[in-house]
Amino acid sequence: MNKAELIAQVADKAGLTKKDTGVVVESILETITEALASGDTVSFIGFGTFSTSKRAAREGINPSTGKKIQIAESTVAKFKVGAKLKEAVKEI
Repeated sequence: MNKAELIAQVADKAGLTKKDTGVVVESILETITEALASGDTVSFIGFGTFSTSKRAAREGINPSTGKKIQIAESTVAKFKVGAKLKEAVKEI
């Protein structure tokens, strides 16, 4: 499912227009992104939790040349699945 399909299904279930639903979905995604960028976590009970994590600097190998390279420290987004979502997917 892509974003357009998600918007269409949510609009149908909520009885809203696709345009209004698109605005809502975009707003939700922007809010989650802003929260993660500021170091906060976003938690939906039963669904899951979005958070960030630091990856330490490390040494890697360039696969095309075989030379060792330094990989800088970075911050990455993480998602931990909630119990209800885990059970729903488990049953499939």
